[in-house]
Amino acid sequence: MFHRPFHLTCSVKHIHETIPRATDDDFLLVEAHDCPMSTCAAPAGSACRTGRGKVAAQYHTARFRLVLSLAKVLNVPTPALRKPGSAWVELPRPPAAGTEPARHVRIGYARASTARQSLDTQLDFLRAADVGRVFAEKVSTRATTRPELDNAVALARELRASGVAVTLVVHEHKRLGRGIELVALAEQLKASGIGLEFLTGELQGSHDPSGVVFTVLAALSGMEREYIRDRTLERHESARKRGKAIGGAAVADDAMLSMALHLREHNHSLREIATRLVIAKGKKKGQHPSPATVLRLLRDHDQAASRAG
Repeated sequence: MFHRPFHLTCSVKHIHETIPRATDDDFLLVEAHDCPMSTCAAPAGSACRTGRGKVAAQYHTARFRLVLSLAKVLNVPTPALRKPGSAWVELPRPPAAGTEPARHVRIGYARASTARQSLDTQLDFLRAADVGRVFAEKVSTRATTRPELDNAVALARELRASGVAVTLVVHEHKRLGRGIELVALAEQLKASGIGLEFLTGELQGSHDPSGVVFTVLAALSGMEREYIRDRTLERHESARKRGKAIGGAAVADDAMLSMALHLREHNHSLREIATRLVIAKGKKKGQHPSPATVLRLLRDHDQAASRAG
C-alpha cells in the first residue's frame, strides 16, 4: 500500500493553516467594487455572474483581489442570500457618494484598556458631539474580539442599508485599535459606506475610511507599540544595573538555592526539586515554587559562577 510521506502531509497542512480564510461578511468588501471581468462585469452591490446568466457560486478572483485584506484568500463564496445558481438580477447599488440620505445617525464608541481606567472623559466628549447611541467596553487593544465595537459596526451597517447616513464617532483613533486591525476596520466601513469621525488627537475631524491616512496610521501605530516595548525594556535594564528588582517579589533565598543544588547533584528533575522546596517568606510562604522558578534559580547561579570563574 502506498503511504504519503509524513513530511509532505505536514507541509500541506502547514500551507492550509497559513492561508487566510474568508469570513461571513467578506462579500460586502467584494461588492464595494465593480467586477473587472469582462465576462461578468457585475456592478457594485451585486454578486458575480456566470456566462449562462446565473449567480456565480464564487466571486471572481480579479474582483476580491481588489480588497487588500482578501488579496491572498483562495476564494470568497457567494452568500446564500444572493442565491448562487439562480438567475442573475442586478441588485441596488450602494449609495453613491454625494447623494443626500434621508437622515443622519451618529453612533459613538468608547474603549478603555483596563478595568481600572475610566470611560468618563470619552463619554462626555461623545455626548457633547450629539451622538445618539454609545457602545462602550473595557478591553485591551490586544484582544482579538471586541464585542461592543462589533455591535456598533453591525448597527451602523443595518442603518446604512436602510438608506440612512451613518457616522461612527470615536474620541481618538487609538480607541479603535492599532496596526492591521485598524486597516481591516477601515475596509469594512468603506464597504458599507459608513463615515468615521475622531473628536480629538492628531486626526481630529472627519476622514474617508478608504483614504491614505489609515494606511499611514496603521504603520505608525505598529511602530508606536514597538517603541513603547523598547522603552520599557530599556527602563528594566537600567533598573537592573542600579540593583533594583524587576517583577514580583523574590521567593528564593540562599537556603532554597543550597537545597536545589544538592537535589540537582543527585539527578532529581526540576519538577521533583520544586516539590521538595518550600517558600519561606512573602505571600507564597509555605507553598512550593514552580519548576520555572527553580530553573531560573539554578540558571542564575550557574551564570554567576561562570562569570566568577
